Amino acid sequence: MSGGDVMPGLKGSVDAFVGIDISKDKFDVYGIGRDEKKLFQFSAAMDRNGFEKLKEHLVVVSVSSVLIGMESTASYHVNLFSYLVSEGYQVVIINPLLISNYVKMQLRKTKTDKKDAVVIAQFLLANGNTLIQRVDSSLISDLRDLSRQREGLIDEMTALKINIKRLLNITFPELEHMTSVFTKSILKLVQKYPSAIALGNANLGQLSQMLIADSYGHKREAFAVKLIKAAHSSVGTKSSAKEIILKQNVTLLLHLEEALEEITGILIEMSRKQMEDDINILTSIKGIGDKSAVNFLIEMGGDVNHYEYSGKIIAMAGLDPAVYQSGQHEGKGRITKRGNRHLRRIIWMMTTKVIQYNDIFKAYYLKRRTEGLPYKMAVLATAHKLIRIAYAMLTRRTTFCPQMNS
Repeated sequence: MSGGDVMPGLKGSVDAFVGIDISKDKFDVYGIGRDEKKLFQFSAAMDRNGFEKLKEHLVVVSVSSVLIGMESTASYHVNLFSYLVSEGYQVVIINPLLISNYVKMQLRKTKTDKKDAVVIAQFLLANGNTLIQRVDSSLISDLRDLSRQREGLIDEMTALKINIKRLLNITFPELEHMTSVFTKSILKLVQKYPSAIALGNANLGQLSQMLIADSYGHKREAFAVKLIKAAHSSVGTKSSAKEIILKQNVTLLLHLEEALEEITGILIEMSRKQMEDDINILTSIKGIGDKSAVNFLIEMGGDVNHYEYSGKIIAMAGLDPAVYQSGQHEGKGRITKRGNRHLRRIIWMMTTKVIQYNDIFKAYYLKRRTEGLPYKMAVLATAHKLIRIAYAMLTRRTTFCPQMNS
């Protein structure tokens, strides 16, 4: 169960419920039967011996009649989860928020560490008929790792660009008004001449050769002259420390750009082998490109059939409005933001793009704005519409057409 979603789907009759509380180096286990009687309780190391110890305890029940649950952790649960799935056990990954809410509803509370495994087992017993086993294939897991690494690279690049602009505003503030700072030729120019003073002393011939011909054509030398002239009249401040930092930041940015290009190519190639039809369906919506479609499909688990209806995807992304109560009044406020933040981010990006490039979604967004919704709420409403349509397209195996506008 990923992101806290619940739906029918466990296989066979379950007679034993095993809660596992996981930390970096060990895990605690608690097993109970349908009658709530304890079957076993122990701790084990997070290694092969520990895994085998767990398997030895599980022989008291048949593989098909036991349900094992563990909370989602940063990464500590992955190896044990994979091991149990490979052994044929039904395993669910539970959103810690569900366990927390379950504990709050219980009258009896204890503060012992091993109670966590007990609570997970009791939660499974109480909710086993509504849980679904969500086993991501190893390929989807790998694709998710690539996707999130790519997202991390983009975040690092954004931070570097902000810092580069800040430093240039001190060492050569005029440059940003003359050209795009983040083209490859200008970045390499800044890497060599990180200030107006350094650029003012540059050789005109060498400087013009640094400017990419495809970008400036026969105007390369003229632009080089313009740069040197601006450098001579610049109000930029001389700072050896800032120049060193600027050169290093540009070097890092150029390296990250190469890494991003490499990982993006690999991600799209691998994803098309796994889900090409789904990618083609999503990219039939003007405004959604390969990268957005791939990241969306990966973050929702690679298979739309995991979800009973589009609202499940919205809830998983944390884009559903939170319900609040005040006296006799019940209403909806801001979005919950309790789901998959990576999925939420890609849905938001997809929505802003379709608003920009797709007439149907743009018209819907503008309609919600004229109805009085502020910017973010209008984008959110459009995101809900986009997910409803995307869900319908993926389940019906059809590409986008204006008649789907509903």
